Formats: sequence, structure tokens, C-alpha cells
Amino acid sequence: MNILSIVIPAYNEEDSVGLCIERALAIEPELQKLGLDGVEVVVVDDCSKDRTAEIVKQYLDRGTVLVQHRVNRNYGGALKTGFRHARGRYLAFMDADATYPPEYFPRMMQALLEQDADLVIGSRMAGAESRMPLTRRIGNFFFATLVTMIGNVRITDSASGQRILKREVLEKLYPLPDGLNFTPVMSTRALHEDLKMIEVPIKYEERAGESKLSVVRDGFRFLFTILGTASGYNPVRLLGGLSILAVLLAALAILPWLLAYVGGVQDRTAYTPLLFVAMTMVIAAVNLFSIGTAFNYVVSLFHHRPIRQGLFGRPLFNRPLEMRFGRIGLGLLIAGVALFVASLFVQSAEPVWFLLVPSAMFVMTGIQLGTNWMLIKTLSDLSKRDLKAEMDMGASGEDADNSVVFRRDKKATAEINEALA
Repeated sequence: MNILSIVIPAYNEEDSVGLCIERALAIEPELQKLGLDGVEVVVVDDCSKDRTAEIVKQYLDRGTVLVQHRVNRNYGGALKTGFRHARGRYLAFMDADATYPPEYFPRMMQALLEQDADLVIGSRMAGAESRMPLTRRIGNFFFATLVTMIGNVRITDSASGQRILKREVLEKLYPLPDGLNFTPVMSTRALHEDLKMIEVPIKYEERAGESKLSVVRDGFRFLFTILGTASGYNPVRLLGGLSILAVLLAALAILPWLLAYVGGVQDRTAYTPLLFVAMTMVIAAVNLFSIGTAFNYVVSLFHHRPIRQGLFGRPLFNRPLEMRFGRIGLGLLIAGVALFVASLFVQSAEPVWFLLVPSAMFVMTGIQLGTNWMLIKTLSDLSKRDLKAEMDMGASGEDADNSVVFRRDKKATAEINEALA
């Protein structure tokens, strides 16, 4: 049906759920001006212990739908129940605590239609008046920045609880969690599924009653689920970022030793621990990046999509760097062996570890890169196996070898000879 279904999850919201329903029903004339047939309000009572369900039942004669859970399924679970029972072509949702303004749904719907978007987020951080507490504002800014860095698309409010989406995109967004981390995971998954997601500034009010969000507990849950969701699409973006951090730490660790060396300090024994830290960080950086690239090939096999290249959404080199791991690893292995051999002939008061430790680091890193290159090469071949098989079988409809075929039909030749005779 060409209507907007507004799903409202409710748990002990007797003080505000009625007002939310009234305000949501009141926007129907504006939606009709946009070409929609109307609005449907679906309230999912998630085992409330107060009068929430009784209040919602008073609006049933106005077309409101009440769905009651027999077991508490939390915020995300209630939303998914509401989506299943909604009839609209377009799905929207908002909280039942009177913090989100349903009056903004028409302008969000207009933006979705005009820009042919898949998902519209009502952003509380995009400039409109907002009464969000400072701690939550800081948290939302952090998570929006994290999602922006991971998805390479600018987002100001990744956790907003007021959205509109096309029903058909649910197939790409699912599975989604049952908890309060439903919205940031939806934002992260939408970016990686290449859905068109836009934002419309909305107002935000103080909630009626006590908040069910724990800043610390739910904050960590948001963080881990965002990272976990992103790792299911582009692991090298996360692990590559950690490898860059490891390289920076290595540079900071070795800097004092370099300054002492340039300054002519003869006894640099005090800086030895920092050298070990720098070498460890370099090994960690190589391992993180190489494993991340291998994970990308595994993920691409699962999603049946091309490999996502580059830390910033585009290739860093004409040829993928991971395809050079074999040569780089071999070079490091040779360098490590050379340092070890050199240490056998050193006649100096300097400790031999000065050559042996870098030798071990080069050898270990070279072996790591070499084995990862073998893994990536195998995964790359597997990802192209079906396509190559189709080409060999001629299923692509094209002659892969650009051949020209000459064939004479025996029956036709016999008929021609008979006619000539």
C-alpha cells in the first residue's frame, strides 16, 4: 500500500504514548499532498507493566494497530515486529517518549521522494534545535564520526531513532540486533550495502520519564557492534587503521634513539627498550594490514562482490598492494638472513643483538607476508573461479578467444551437390 507506516516501540510509556500517536496521525494531510494515500501507526507494546497498552487501544478505531509481545524483545526486536505487521510501502519509526517530532516526517518523506533515497535519517546533530543531554551529544558525535570514517560517507547522527526507509531495503539491512544498538548497526550496514542514505535536520526534546539508555553500557555495545558490522564488509579498513596507529607508535618509540644518535650520544643503552617497542609495533603493523587484506577476500567471497580496495575507499596503488606481498616478503627474508650472516663476522664491542633482533624481525615479517600472499592468491583465484568457468563453457555469450568459426553442414552440402547434378 502507498502509505507511510510509523512503527512506535513502547515499554512503560503511559505518560507519552498517547501524545505520540495523536501527533503521528495528524500528519496524514501533509503526506497526502506528497502523493501518499495516508498514514498507519503501529505501536508495539514490549511487555509494558503500566497502562501503555490500554492507552493505545483507545486509538484502534482511528486505524492504529497494537501489537503486544508475550516476551520482552527490547527496542530493536520491537521495531522488527512492527515492520512485519506494517502494511505500508514506506516504513518509519520513532520513540514513544515524545523526544522525536513526527511533524518532521512529511519533510523527510519529501526528501526521500525527491532524491530517490533508500533511507532518510532525522538528524539531531545537523543544526536544528536540540535538547539532547551533553553526554549523549558527545557520544553521538563520536559514533557518527566513527561510522563516517568506516563508511567513507559523511554522517552526523548514526543513532537517530527517527527514520524512513523503503520496505524493499530491509532485505539488505537484515539481520539487525534486538537491542538499542539497532540504529547505529542499521546506519553502518546501509553504508556498506551501497544504499542511498540522506539526513534531514530535526528537533529533539527532553524525554518524558526515565531514560532506558545506559551511556556506558550501551555506549560500549554501540562501539563493538559498529566495528563488528563494518568488519563483515571491509576488514582492512579497521585493521589497516590499527596498522597505521602501530606505525605511528613505532615512529614515536624510535624518535628518542634517533635524536640521541644524531646528537652524538655514545652510550644509548637507555634507549634499548624503545627500540624493541618500535620493532614490535612494526611487526604488529605488517601483521594487522596483511591479515586485514586476506579477510577482505574472504568477505568478498561471502558477499559475492568485488574486493574493496584501499583504506579510504579507493586503491592506493595501480596494482593491489597485497599482490606484492610475495616479493616484499622475499626481500625481507633475504635481508634478515643477510643481517644474521653479518652478525657472525662482527668484531665489535657493540652487542650482537643490534643485528640479530632486526634480522629476526625481517625473517618473521617476510614469512608472514609470504604466507599471506599465498592465502590471498588462493582466495583471489577462488573468487574468479565461477566467472572463468562460465567463460570456458561459453556461458557469457562471448568468444573469449576472439575466434572465427568456419563450419559446413554435411546435409546442406549433399543437397547442393544433388541439385547441381
